[in-house]
Amino acid sequence: MPPSPGRFVAPSNRSDGRSTTPLSDHSTCYSGTGGEYGHDGRVTRTVLEIIGWVGSILVIVSLTQARVLRFRWLNLAGALLAVLYNVALAIWPFAAMNAVIAVIDIYWLRKLLGERHDPSAYSVVEVGPGDAYLGHVIGVHLEDIHTFQPSYAAPPASSPAESDGRRWAFLVQRAEETVGAVVVRDVGLGTAVVELDYVTPRFRDFTPGEFVYGRSGVFADHGVRRLVADKELATQTAYLRSVGFRDEAGAWIRDIAAA
Repeated sequence: MPPSPGRFVAPSNRSDGRSTTPLSDHSTCYSGTGGEYGHDGRVTRTVLEIIGWVGSILVIVSLTQARVLRFRWLNLAGALLAVLYNVALAIWPFAAMNAVIAVIDIYWLRKLLGERHDPSAYSVVEVGPGDAYLGHVIGVHLEDIHTFQPSYAAPPASSPAESDGRRWAFLVQRAEETVGAVVVRDVGLGTAVVELDYVTPRFRDFTPGEFVYGRSGVFADHGVRRLVADKELATQTAYLRSVGFRDEAGAWIRDIAAA
């Protein structure tokens, strides 16, 4: 019976005068699970385990995301790592399943990113500042709104016009889903203050407010030529820049083109 791999065979005398020699000139020999070659095998296995764990963690984290775009990116990354892991281990059913998930994620990412600045994908609906549905949307998201604008309070439902000036309110819709709300107050001379600009968590990686400010023409229809962000809203500088506001001595301003 031949010696098993990795087993040292000591020399011994045979009755025919021949001697048994070791398997190699070294005092020991190495198998695929230890020594010189085993180290590479352990490294490969460790790398695969890291890939598998990272992929699993990314998929789990993706399921905790409220933002639809972030969910898709994380889920795609996790699925691709899972494909690599399962292919390396020849676990074909799970490799195929994760490949399909990756294709689905890519489809939705292309669709979402393609519609990101597409005015046909979003609609702007003007409502009264005391509108019941607007009040419902604000009420549902008020805690989240206060993380950005701590002192914001919705206009009273019973009063469509306030003593400090007229207000206009707009809802941003993506199909049947309300993804944002904007409330402004007219302060005269063609200027209005943006009191609220809110995007729901699912669409916070997008900028639906741009359709209210620049593409719907709703402010120009009301004679507004200049928007000024509320002081608390003015802390969201990256967002304001993305929807066309500019910093003028600490005040965030956006010009509105005439209708």
